[in-house]
Amino acid sequence: MATIRQLRRRIASVRNTAKITNALQLVAASKMRRAQERALQARPYAEKIQLVLSGLASAAERGEDIAPHPLLVERPVEKVSVLHITPDRGLCGALNANLNRSTGTFIAGHEEPVQMVAVGKKGRDFFMRAGVEIAAEFTELGDYPSELETNAISRLVMEDFIEANVDRVYISFAEFVNTATQRPVVKQLLPISPPRMEDEEEAQEYRQDYIFEPSPEDVFDRLLPRYVDMLVYEAILESAASEQSARMVAMKNATDNANEIASELTLTYNKARQEQITNELLDIVGGAAALEE
Repeated sequence: MATIRQLRRRIASVRNTAKITNALQLVAASKMRRAQERALQARPYAEKIQLVLSGLASAAERGEDIAPHPLLVERPVEKVSVLHITPDRGLCGALNANLNRSTGTFIAGHEEPVQMVAVGKKGRDFFMRAGVEIAAEFTELGDYPSELETNAISRLVMEDFIEANVDRVYISFAEFVNTATQRPVVKQLLPISPPRMEDEEEAQEYRQDYIFEPSPEDVFDRLLPRYVDMLVYEAILESAASEQSARMVAMKNATDNANEIASELTLTYNKARQEQITNELLDIVGGAAALEE
């Protein structure tokens, strides 16, 4: 059994750990609110771009003269690229492990050679150890990345696809569902599949006869790269919100566990201290009785 001195040191150590995790929880909570707002504010813009792309796709179906854009070209898949987005830091529960496991399972299911564009240190380090080719890496984007910073990532991915260095590009990130849930997602980024509305009634409600100026082809040339930029930017914002949410929950659980351990150790310490005092009293009473005899 541990001595009273050892128990006292353990209690102090656990309480110090609880203070650290509580501070990290408060910091993550303050960052989480802003990150969630940025992620949610980006969604309406992405939805509107999808509606316009749906209009362009409808124009193409009606026979209007729209030349194939390089970002829409389907070709035989000989090499695949994965844009993998993870945090730079840990202490966010199982988020990094879930993201890397999901992407690793996806890569293992492909017979074609796979290269990776890593955004974040945790994904980069994991797949470097796994022997996956890292074509490019982007780290230290910060807690609130700007669209200007993320555009460099999307432009690199588009150049690789247009130059036929890769034939298909996927994006892997953590989709923010709510504070307690972050869902790993892997979906195709390039070539672009013009979005379609699954509900026909909804499609009829939002379908419009757009007039594109100067021409549908010019709008396509400008809108499609912008659409990819927005998809990458939105994915990075979703990952940032997921990271702060996961860190806040993980640090709260760590603080609660540390406080619980400290309470159990304090109870053990009190019992040991009480036992020591009882033994000392027995020694005093026994000594007094011996002197009387």
